[in-house]
Amino acid sequence: MEREINTASAVRRQGLKYTLILCAAGTILNIVGARAALFFGVPLFLDCIGTMITAMLGGYIPGIAVGYLTNIINGISDPTTAYYGTLGVLIAVSASYLYRKGVFKKVPGIICGILIFTLIGGGLGSVLTWLLYGFSFGSGISAPLAHYIHDSGSVGEFMSQFTADMLIDAADKTVSVLAALLIIRLIPERVRPRFFLAGWKQSPNSAAVEGALKQKFSRSVSLRSKVLLMVGISALIVAVSATALGCILYNRSSEEDLIKEGRRTAVLAAGALDPRGFEDIASLDDRSEGYSQAETFLSRLMAGDDAIERVCICSVDDGAYRVILSTDAPGGEGRLPGDTVPFSQAQPPELFGLYDSGHTEPVESKDRDGRHISIFEPVYDSYGRTAGCAFVDISMRQLAVRQTVFLTKVVSLFLGFFILTVTVCIWLAEYNVILPINAMSLAAGNFAYNDERARESSLNGIKELEIVTGDEIEHLYLALSRTTEDTVRYIADSQEKREAISHMQNGLITVLADMVESRDKSTGDHVRKTAAYANIIMKQLKKDDLFKDVLTDEFMENVSNFAPLHDVGKINIPDALLNKPGRLTDEEFARMKEHTSAGGEIIARAIGAMSSSDYLDEAKNLASYHHERWDGKGYPNGLSGEDIPLSARIMAVADVFDALVSRRSYKEPFSFDNAMQIIMDGSGSHFDPRVTQAFMEASEEVRRVAEEFSRAAAE
Repeated sequence: MEREINTASAVRRQGLKYTLILCAAGTILNIVGARAALFFGVPLFLDCIGTMITAMLGGYIPGIAVGYLTNIINGISDPTTAYYGTLGVLIAVSASYLYRKGVFKKVPGIICGILIFTLIGGGLGSVLTWLLYGFSFGSGISAPLAHYIHDSGSVGEFMSQFTADMLIDAADKTVSVLAALLIIRLIPERVRPRFFLAGWKQSPNSAAVEGALKQKFSRSVSLRSKVLLMVGISALIVAVSATALGCILYNRSSEEDLIKEGRRTAVLAAGALDPRGFEDIASLDDRSEGYSQAETFLSRLMAGDDAIERVCICSVDDGAYRVILSTDAPGGEGRLPGDTVPFSQAQPPELFGLYDSGHTEPVESKDRDGRHISIFEPVYDSYGRTAGCAFVDISMRQLAVRQTVFLTKVVSLFLGFFILTVTVCIWLAEYNVILPINAMSLAAGNFAYNDERARESSLNGIKELEIVTGDEIEHLYLALSRTTEDTVRYIADSQEKREAISHMQNGLITVLADMVESRDKSTGDHVRKTAAYANIIMKQLKKDDLFKDVLTDEFMENVSNFAPLHDVGKINIPDALLNKPGRLTDEEFARMKEHTSAGGEIIARAIGAMSSSDYLDEAKNLASYHHERWDGKGYPNGLSGEDIPLSARIMAVADVFDALVSRRSYKEPFSFDNAMQIIMDGSGSHFDPRVTQAFMEASEEVRRVAEEFSRAAAE
């Protein structure tokens, strides 16, 4: 076993070495391809050729690793690249799957693969870009084409970007797929399998055996599906929980940051205008230098944060506030200096609190445009008294946009890692649990009990699995190997004892038959010859494909073994009658015919004395009915046709033929040809026609056996 473990480990180390070389080469090829396209100004990405090659040759895990690693490395110089790592992972998964299915062997398959890669890189990539940056993102390769399509006025912003991305990516993926397939073709075919990352914990299987091992062994859901479901659900729960928690924390933090920025803006706005002019609105017109400077300052504050909808400075009196200066975001309702807004629209409690304490909490409100937060800051005069207030309106719509961008970034960064994690878990489960268990199940299920060579072959098949997982699976395998070996040894011992018992049983049967026949001095080797003839007839019937439902191996064995007992009933016939030299009288013949019934009763008593005696049924049939005739004129019961058991119909031919060619006290032996003719003449009357025909077809074998017994008797 230690040698087997060392051999398996060496195979795995060699495979891992080639896989690591492939991953390194694939990553370098991705980076060099992307840099070359950028350097020469080619409007292509060329950053996934290595990913495709690695996935096709190495499998899912190496391909995913290269796709993910490439974007991480490129992200060092361009952080935005990291968000597109999931696209590389999806391309790796697709490339590995399509290559294993043989899709790239024909031109239509290559075109199909290019379309799939284009949908991933161009379609999903375009949606991702839109969610992250919108149409204003103009530094990408497809940006000039997107703006050109949009400026033509035929489609909107999103469709312009989507169309441009799909067109650029279709060209990129066409070049990438063709380059990847060309490079793979240049690699010798015998070398390609070395790059595949196979984590065998047993002797590697051929493709045919591996296909059989991956069949569904369970009644409902396979172990592979259960592992995939368990890992997928667990990882998904963790991913969703972590993402949801991150979004909640990000939302809370973003809202706090917006409020802080709004308060800072309100504080700056509160000091932008001299409050001495609050009472004289007319002096604060566009011609006032201080007013113009304040207006410019507030506009700059607005431009600093796109979440701010309005910055306003106002005074408060007579149940309303008067607008002194207001700067609104584009599309706002536009408050003008001097406008008066009643307290009913201006949260008077907050304003009175501001005048009383100089401070108030942010005020939240909702309208048809969504959720808003207003922040108030007092404006003090030169005496430190509250002359008015500055307030900032913040729209929470921008917060939702930021949340969407944040969620997109999290999902894009996490999804690739999620796929890699699930793939690794499935890969580990496949080679450490599923394949070893299925291999043991297949080997044990094919175990053959009925043949010594087949049993040894089954045992060797289990030993050749060489499962070395180092855990409970390996212990199970070792236990199965020991149990199988013990079973083979036990079956061999049982078979040997069974054969000895069978040999002894057949010997006892022959001895018993000889004891019966020895009382009849005229029959000689009758029991052996009739058994031989019956065996010849059965073999010919089987060769002619007759009586298939009855003529089983067990039936033939039982008839051959118990044929010598067909005349066991003669033990009840007196010696004087058995050895009478002349023909029998009618009374004597009637007494002689009783040996059939007596034989059946003797076998029946033996059957009743045994717990398992089905194999004696044919012995009873042989003893009871071997003198029945096909036409119903036989004895003891006058059975006819197929009512007579097949074994008895066979014995009838064998018994009469031997009586014809043998010497008796009352007759000389017939010649072989005459005896065969008599048997043929009895077809359809005395004998079953099909049994007779089989006997005739095997006449040469019958002649050989008859001559052998004749020579043995002469010696």
